[in-house]
Amino acid sequence: MALFGKLFGKKPQRDEVALANIRQWVATALGDSAGLDLTISEIECPDPSCPGLETFILVMREGEATQAAKVRKPIAEITEADVAEAVQYL
Repeated sequence: MALFGKLFGKKPQRDEVALANIRQWVATALGDSAGLDLTISEIECPDPSCPGLETFILVMREGEATQAAKVRKPIAEITEADVAEAVQYL
């Protein structure tokens, strides 16, 4: 039973304040939030050269292809400058 507890256990709590900040910073950096939808995911990178946790920001605009930006930090450590740099070419 211990195996199933690890597989189906509680997910770690997400930092809702940090996520709200990131959403606001992305909208500000992109300039137009009309028709904008975001998915923000924190993923543990399996590559030894990675910093551990990194964050992917998927930017979806109505009628356009999904675009992705990556910040090589966990969600809780991301700053407005990190977001601006990550999404500058989207």
